[in-house]
Amino acid sequence: MRIKFETIMLKEKRSLSVIQKTINQRPDKHGLLSDPIADVLRRLTVPMVFGMVAILMFNLVDTFFISLLGTDALAAVSFTFPVTFAVNCITMGVSVGISTNIGRLLGKGDTHSAARFASHGMLLAVILVIAASSLGISTIEPLFSLIGASPDLLPVISEYMSIWYLAIPLLVIPMAGNSAIRATGDTKTPAKIMMLAGLINGALDPLLIFGYGPFPELGVKGAAIASGISWAFALLYSLFILIYREKLLAKPKPALLLNDWKKVMQIGMPAGLSNALNPLSGALLMWLLATQGTTSVAAYGAAMRIESLLVITMMALGSALMPFMAQNLGADKPERAFKALFTAMRFAIIFQLLIFVMMVPLSWPLSALFSQDVAVQKQLWHYLIVVPISYGLQAVCMLLISALNAMHKSMHALVWNLLRLFGFLLPAAWLGCQLNGTAGLFIGVTVANIISGVCAYLYAVHIRKQAGF
Repeated sequence: MRIKFETIMLKEKRSLSVIQKTINQRPDKHGLLSDPIADVLRRLTVPMVFGMVAILMFNLVDTFFISLLGTDALAAVSFTFPVTFAVNCITMGVSVGISTNIGRLLGKGDTHSAARFASHGMLLAVILVIAASSLGISTIEPLFSLIGASPDLLPVISEYMSIWYLAIPLLVIPMAGNSAIRATGDTKTPAKIMMLAGLINGALDPLLIFGYGPFPELGVKGAAIASGISWAFALLYSLFILIYREKLLAKPKPALLLNDWKKVMQIGMPAGLSNALNPLSGALLMWLLATQGTTSVAAYGAAMRIESLLVITMMALGSALMPFMAQNLGADKPERAFKALFTAMRFAIIFQLLIFVMMVPLSWPLSALFSQDVAVQKQLWHYLIVVPISYGLQAVCMLLISALNAMHKSMHALVWNLLRLFGFLLPAAWLGCQLNGTAGLFIGVTVANIISGVCAYLYAVHIRKQAGF
């Protein structure tokens, strides 16, 4: 009997061992849990660069065609940026909440919960944006009057925003859906979706704005309709990938809905607020520059367009780092997650330093390309030989913020962005402006980026030590 009992127990242990081994063999379709870290980060980042370029081109194409309608049309649509960005911040915040939670669940191998969470998260994003749009469409004139739009621009703004508010819910699924797809480790498909939307928008803009061929001439309203149609195609593409390829959508479960929404908002609300801080600090910097004259404002505006291209790889790397860390933390591989963070930080410093070295001989030709005014050229040149040297350390702070969101420390991420922008950047820019005008302001921005980056790196070392690595 004893021998028989021991034989049964041995078989049970073997069965449990097989079950445990099966559980531990979690799906790692894109190698986030096993492939060399540098290779994975590169594979994730490169497609995201193309996707972000597509978004930039989307906005530039809209601006170009609208500018052909005249100064009033361009000014009217320019007034809409703070409002459209604020509404999009809702989806951006929810998308971060979706991505980090799904990454954790996929890291654990719990694909069923990940699919449920994706459905619940996207439903929340749609509801919030529809509520914001409903409020916005009923307050167009008083809201834009409040932010300074003149009475003669209000009809043009109303034409554009009345369509935009109706269309923006179509963008929610592609934005939130893309974040869910990226959480799996696939960044190529979201980039393709963004590029498709950009191509459709670019093709429809001139047709609907100017009324070529059988199309009616709709002016700024045509630009909003073109955007809505392109978002609709992106929505269909995104849903197809989520439902049929990734199997990452499931029927909502009312009993778990509120709990999942709470998890999304615990990360999504601070992340949305953090995103909103960037244009706010930019507006305050522009106000500070306005005290130095129109030349300074023009130089800074041109510098921002160049900067958006110079730091786009770092923005993509930050977005790629989040699902990588989230999956590895979910798979109980925190050491690998932290190793990725420090690998990304070191790469950021070296890469942006090389970009700066290449920028030095190009700084004056670029300045001449972006302005014919000699005074503007001189200030833009000064910006390009001073500020870019700090982009690597600026990226270190951005990467820390992405890592904190992946670690579900979204309030810490919000505090760090507040510290970077309002604790270091704006005070240093103000002090530099007081000491040496526009040139001093640019030096202040550089110093602030360096200080925030060094502090972010030291904090990352601290939290790694706290985790025991």
